Amino acid sequence: MTTSRAVRRLHRLSRPSAAAAPVSLHTYQHQLRLAPSRPRRRHSTFSSVNPQEVSHFNALASEWWDPHGSSRLLHLMNPVRQDFIRVCLQSQPETTASRLQEASLSYLDIGCGGGIFAESAARLPTTKRVTAIDPTPSVLAVAKAHAKKDPSLAGKLFYEQSSIEQLPAPPSSGDAYDIVSLFEVIEHVDAPGPFLERVRPFVKPGGWLVMSTIARTWVSWFTTKLVAEHLLRIVPPGTHDWNKYVNEDELQRFFLDKGWDSPMVMGVVYVPGLGWKEVRGGEKVGNYFFAVRRSG
Repeated sequence: MTTSRAVRRLHRLSRPSAAAAPVSLHTYQHQLRLAPSRPRRRHSTFSSVNPQEVSHFNALASEWWDPHGSSRLLHLMNPVRQDFIRVCLQSQPETTASRLQEASLSYLDIGCGGGIFAESAARLPTTKRVTAIDPTPSVLAVAKAHAKKDPSLAGKLFYEQSSIEQLPAPPSSGDAYDIVSLFEVIEHVDAPGPFLERVRPFVKPGGWLVMSTIARTWVSWFTTKLVAEHLLRIVPPGTHDWNKYVNEDELQRFFLDKGWDSPMVMGVVYVPGLGWKEVRGGEKVGNYFFAVRRSG
């Protein structure tokens, strides 16, 4: 693979196209940073939903809540997701543990899948409401069925089959969410620049946009594609497209001077038998968490 081929898909930030020509990484970063905003409409002509991705995850729906099945790594990653959000919240005086009121935080979980994170967030004593959306019907059916097994989730966890483009924007900034999560999402989106622009109105001023993804490096190709998907088969083949991975410095440039502040990053690595562990500098080679706070 060449460097140009490695960034072929990431060139498609301003226009989703299946036949984008190879470009340099500099060109990709420029387009990601300058992707224009468009007025939000209830029914947008742009969609971040890739039918092939929907079909792939539909096929995995029945195994979503099997901790030893195809979603095993997601189950193991979930405690790290919560830890990272906690670190983000406690970095600001108004959301330190001592000042958070019970049942005060609202979440929007985009691309929620079978609800692994959404359920865990809804069970936290500081959570008021979790709205979780996903465009994949069979996966969302699994999420709803599993949530019904826990009566304590009623009135706190709400699922909706939707993409971010179809979801009505909050009528005011005060109606937006304290935490918007994109866990293992942007590496499955064809045009991450426009997608992230559409997410912005859903984050309350002072709230956090939190995500996890994978850096586009030779190490990540070796670990996530060759080893995880094809040799060990701990991840279903075809789950990831290495050309869709996004580097941490590209996200930093995208959010720069756009009304976001306090960027936070945490690299992680999967250790067999131990789960996911924080590794300093890991964001430069593989899996990582990234968050920014909406200025307010």
